[in-house]
Amino acid sequence: MRRDLIDILVCPLCKAELNLVVFKEEDDQVIEGRFDCKQCNTAFPIDDGIPNMLPPDLRD
Repeated sequence: MRRDLIDILVCPLCKAELNLVVFKEEDDQVIEGRFDCKQCNTAFPIDDGIPNMLPPDLRD
């Protein structure tokens, strides 16, 4: 996921601002990490550069 796209994302549940936690980054691309919602405290994982913005109860 490109870092310049991170600023346009909000929590899909409550529309609040997200905090990015990076575990692995390559060439300004976030490969592994997660988004943490500052308001509802929901975490959204980033795996292989793809953020999973589904609510936790709808994930596999």
